[in-house]
Amino acid sequence: MPKSKRTWILAAALSLGAIAMVFPFLWTAITSVTSGAGLSATPSLIPDDPSLDAYRTLFSSTTFGRSVANSVGLALAVTLLQVTTSSLAAYAFSRFEFPGKRVMFAVYLATMMIPMQVLLVPLFDQMKSLGLVDNYLGVLLPSIASAFGVFLMRQAMATVPRELDEAAMLDGAGHLRTFARIVMPNVVPAMATFGIFAFMSSWNAFLWPLVILRSDELKTLPLALASLQGQFTTQWDVMMAGSVVSILPMLALYIFAQKYIIQGVAGSGIK
Repeated sequence: MPKSKRTWILAAALSLGAIAMVFPFLWTAITSVTSGAGLSATPSLIPDDPSLDAYRTLFSSTTFGRSVANSVGLALAVTLLQVTTSSLAAYAFSRFEFPGKRVMFAVYLATMMIPMQVLLVPLFDQMKSLGLVDNYLGVLLPSIASAFGVFLMRQAMATVPRELDEAAMLDGAGHLRTFARIVMPNVVPAMATFGIFAFMSSWNAFLWPLVILRSDELKTLPLALASLQGQFTTQWDVMMAGSVVSILPMLALYIFAQKYIIQGVAGSGIK
């Protein structure tokens, strides 16, 4: 088969795959602006009379706006905490030598294999004993550290030459200054990549916030989306408007940081 023909076949296959991936999101957006879309009204690809009434209903009849703000605040806090703790731990694992380092690192990574469902009861019991049920701190505390973040940042820091550390220390820099001035500027792509993953994980988190949060005013976006299914069961336009609102921030974030994700994954050796 000629090379040009193979190229066309591959391009066609990739195009079909892209259309298949994008179509559900396109259908969601179209449904959200189709006024009165419900069980008896199937929206078309080109709405006859597009309207933003569903979005007005969403934000005026529910506490959805508050839930969006809650999710943004929690996601930013989780991202900041995880990037900070993972970077410091990764620096220790990549730069310090101490007994049992490899075993400790392997055990820490093994925690990624433990499903969240197994930890729900002991975590809830701990949060209850601390008086953090129905409190944002109860959501944040189990999310402070990330084994995946430590692994990703350690892999990236391992590519930074040790000679840079030694040169900085000869100039009188300590570990904190070396970490902040030498190592971290060289692992920005990996840090940005992990930051996006951490933000996405917190933004989409459902199970743990469902268990720990009780008040409607504290609900996060996934919990608010779930409540729409009972409140607007037959109003697809309102439900799809909520889905669009939840998707747009992550889409914008990914588009903005796409080059950092590629650089971070390539530079850390993850494939």
